[in-house]
Amino acid sequence: MTDKLDSAEAYNDRGMERAENDDFEGAIADYSHAIALDPSYAEAYYNRAYDRSEISDYVGAIADYTKVIELAPDAAPAYFNRGLAKAKLGDTEGANADCEYAKNLES
Repeated sequence: MTDKLDSAEAYNDRGMERAENDDFEGAIADYSHAIALDPSYAEAYYNRAYDRSEISDYVGAIADYTKVIELAPDAAPAYFNRGLAKAKLGDTEGANADCEYAKNLES
């Protein structure tokens, strides 16, 4: 049986499988294709952001987490993970603000 990659969800799913096998570059490419098919697909942005962090692309991760937040303003994990990426880049103030906001969303 061959994979039929004709939807954003299919590319997102394959990206998650690739990420599970530490193929972060391949996963990121799949998430990017999913986003091209459906620019409002927050889960693909989130997954791409997470995998960008895995390869130390914190600037790219922050951009994707910011897009997730734009699409889903109550997504506490996106704020928290964006804060972690900001911390990796030395933005302590931004990191603290994002993590605090995530904490407030969850309570």
